[in-house]
Amino acid sequence: MARALLGGGCFWCTEGAFKRMKGVTSALPAYAGGETVNPDYRSVCDGITGHAEIVEVEFDESIIPYDTILDVFFTVHDPTQLNRQGNDVGTQYRSCIMPLSDEQKTIAVQKIAELQPIFDNKIVTTIEDPINFTIAEEYHHDYYARNPYQGYCMAVVGPKIAKIRKKFAHLH
Repeated sequence: MARALLGGGCFWCTEGAFKRMKGVTSALPAYAGGETVNPDYRSVCDGITGHAEIVEVEFDESIIPYDTILDVFFTVHDPTQLNRQGNDVGTQYRSCIMPLSDEQKTIAVQKIAELQPIFDNKIVTTIEDPINFTIAEEYHHDYYARNPYQGYCMAVVGPKIAKIRKKFAHLH
């Protein structure tokens, strides 16, 4: 299995987008990219650790290649919004890719260059080292699946997941 570490705003949205896709064996909310070892949700949300909310995606590259993982990632969030996604504001919501190999880094750089012409604004997605990677607290795991009628899930997460399921129907 291969792994990808991706930050596309609130990790509930990103996790939900990858859950149940063909070839994805796991999608877990996590934190990475900050100075604190083993941060918690409150400290990350307060913006004092420097971490981003990310998702660790484990996948079978023979079914869904890393390039396609990035296509899903760039569809589920707006990579032109700096340190925010909609009303979620702060560096913890930054758009970032944390490659786990030189090959992933090369593919990520190429994907940004490939997609830039279709966006009106500059893609601000950063490519970062996955320092101080920590899986998020259990109560964030499968958040959308467990809370589909919670206000944020209905207004933000659900529509993003519906968009992914429609665009990538062949992977569901």
